[in-house]
Amino acid sequence: MKKYLLPIITFFLSFTCALIVAIKVFPNNPFTGNKEEKTTVSKFKDGDLIFQTSESKQCEAVRIATNSKFSHCGIIYDINGKWFVFEAVQPVKLTTLEDWIKHGKDSKYVVKRLKDDRVLSPQVLQKMKDYSQQLDGKEYDAYFEWTDNRIYCSELMWKIYKNAAGIELSKLRELKDFNLQDPRVQKILKERYGNDIPLEEKVVAPSDLADSNILKTVVDTY
Repeated sequence: MKKYLLPIITFFLSFTCALIVAIKVFPNNPFTGNKEEKTTVSKFKDGDLIFQTSESKQCEAVRIATNSKFSHCGIIYDINGKWFVFEAVQPVKLTTLEDWIKHGKDSKYVVKRLKDDRVLSPQVLQKMKDYSQQLDGKEYDAYFEWTDNRIYCSELMWKIYKNAAGIELSKLRELKDFNLQDPRVQKILKERYGNDIPLEEKVVAPSDLADSNILKTVVDTY
């Protein structure tokens, strides 16, 4: 009997080790997974929108053109019991909430939430995360084109809410609707487009989302 037990035990141990390795090599989809129970009540909710002030020259131009302190934004997701921000940088990706906050000027930020967030059921939130997965890894769009080939931060948020949750966070505008006369804005436009500025391109700015009348402020550290 003993001579049969050894091969069986060896097979079992080998299978267990292989399973452990497979789990490490092939992790779960980052947008899915079993939520861990939180031991404390959080000030954040799945699907919240977060805004900050960034300090690059492009972000400065965005603030001037939109007459707003906000130049970057993202969506807060609860993934496996941890908070992340899904954002359009280079490339589009998930960033831990803690790191995302540190990237902003003086680590200041504002969190907005739907006034009626009951529409963000677990099923709708999962649709948002599934749609986000399709955009994960895309190139950042420095030209602010209204396509899915590349994508910028406020466009990312608007499209996730619209296409996955059926909610328009704000009306779309055209590039010409913004303050483009400031020399700092003109310099960025010249670098991007030369003399062919797409003034009628559909666009949504962080300020458009932050000023949305269907959102309320839940956290403001400014």
